[in-house]
Amino acid sequence: MKLVARPSEGDYAVRLPRRQFLQWLAGTAALPVLPGVARAQVYPSRPVKLIVPFAAGGNVDLIARVVAPLLSERLGQPFVIENRPGAGTNLGTEAVVRAPADGYTLLVVSPPAAINATLYDKLSFNFLRDIAAVASVVEAPFVMEIHSSIPARTVPEFVAYAKSNPGKISMASAGIGSGPHLAGELFKTMTGVDIPIVPYRGTGPALTDLISGHVHLYFDAIPASIEHIRSGKLRALAVTTRYRSELLPETPPLSDALPGYDVSFWGGIGAPRKTPPEIVDRLNSAINASLSDPKVRTRLAELGFTARAGSSADFGKLIADETGRWGKVIRAANIRAE
Repeated sequence: MKLVARPSEGDYAVRLPRRQFLQWLAGTAALPVLPGVARAQVYPSRPVKLIVPFAAGGNVDLIARVVAPLLSERLGQPFVIENRPGAGTNLGTEAVVRAPADGYTLLVVSPPAAINATLYDKLSFNFLRDIAAVASVVEAPFVMEIHSSIPARTVPEFVAYAKSNPGKISMASAGIGSGPHLAGELFKTMTGVDIPIVPYRGTGPALTDLISGHVHLYFDAIPASIEHIRSGKLRALAVTTRYRSELLPETPPLSDALPGYDVSFWGGIGAPRKTPPEIVDRLNSAINASLSDPKVRTRLAELGFTARAGSSADFGKLIADETGRWGKVIRAANIRAE
């Protein structure tokens, strides 16, 4: 006898022997838990998009280019990088917020995720609510660096030069409210120097103009700048954490000249809010496993990063803590996005 598609329990009860019906009923009772199990087993089954909300060439882009091949190797599918700069990372972030919560669109997360919550009066999303923290990946000091034409070798010498040459020095930022911008604003506040800020669409273009001398000062996470410092194109005056960097052991902490100054860059991976927990866990496990590899940690150290493994909850707490911290700075300085 031919059965119609998707019959009701009653249809099966009439048309099937009791034993077969009970077997079918027991099977359907288990169905609600199967999709999640299946997702965890097959994910990823196609390429995954990794959105970088900055232009290519900067520190956040570098994180993506380190993480993508590691995840591809461990999870067996390509992780494809897509740069979507604009609006201080909000364009790229919104694209992930609006993407299907299936694990196939991820976001490279960095300090603007915490900063923009206060910097922008109206956002179409709430980062802490709409993006699920997947895993932290790295942290690094910023480096205070200048164009080689500036006759300063130390922070006090630079401050003295800036004050005695008003209007001759400008500072690059990776966009209004970016980590480099706020690191520079904090420096200006603590030293009393008045240096105009030139916003760029990310670290890549900011570094290009710094090297060419169109701007003179930049606060950058070490990885994107280290080769330019080694080649002598840029001069490092200080690192922004209270400890020295292994890559720049001769460069003192900025807190030596400005007690209390302490700023760092960090980065990780996020996903749309309702991404299934088993997919978040799978990604977190793959990232942490990669970061435990001594070869990966050595490579990150060579680039200026320190590996920062941890749980999804740990990364979520970091973002929340940074949101509160930078919110106070932004409100005190009355900084607003243009």
